Amino acid sequence: MKLLVVDDHAILREGLAALFQQFENGADVLQASDTAEGLRLAEANPDLDVIFLDLNMPEHSGRDAIPLFVKRCPQLPLIVLSSSEDPNDVRLALKSGACGYVPKSASPQNILSALRLVLAGEIYVPPLMLDFDSTTADVSGRAALELGGRLTERQTEVLRQLCRGLSNKEISRALDLSEKTTKSHITAIFKALGVVNRTQAASAARRAGIVTD
Repeated sequence: MKLLVVDDHAILREGLAALFQQFENGADVLQASDTAEGLRLAEANPDLDVIFLDLNMPEHSGRDAIPLFVKRCPQLPLIVLSSSEDPNDVRLALKSGACGYVPKSASPQNILSALRLVLAGEIYVPPLMLDFDSTTADVSGRAALELGGRLTERQTEVLRQLCRGLSNKEISRALDLSEKTTKSHITAIFKALGVVNRTQAASAARRAGIVTD
């Protein structure tokens, strides 16, 4: 396993490196103290498995940096680290292209759970979002219908399967897609509908009339 941790606090970087090396013996953990160095390392190491990116750094806010990493390394999953536990920050990070959001207050077990889930092609949403009512998402009623119309035919098929409660692997099998392609479709669906998890996506899909059951 090869990971990149981008954070301006050396203690946090070292702590995560120790955690990941304990999780998998021989894990290679690269470290960067700012966005520029992180981008350089990401592009220089195409064999990376995942990036952990701090949301708040002096030189560049992580929110601005997320699209940069997504554009330059589109196939590389990115997990946001943040001291913020504001549900809106979680939603904005995932809409920007992150595959997961981990508060810095999270336990080592939660951090590893996020890592496992993202490496499996899923999107990790922190428990704090459970109290975030899906009705506060950007989409409701007519807006959901308009945004739903922007989905491609294939994305609509993926969304219908998602609404049935299928996992990425099951959706891939049902639609004869690779898991990576399914993950890309789900990320695009979340962005189009302005949601951050499957529950919100299903709710928006029903409001838009994409699914009726």
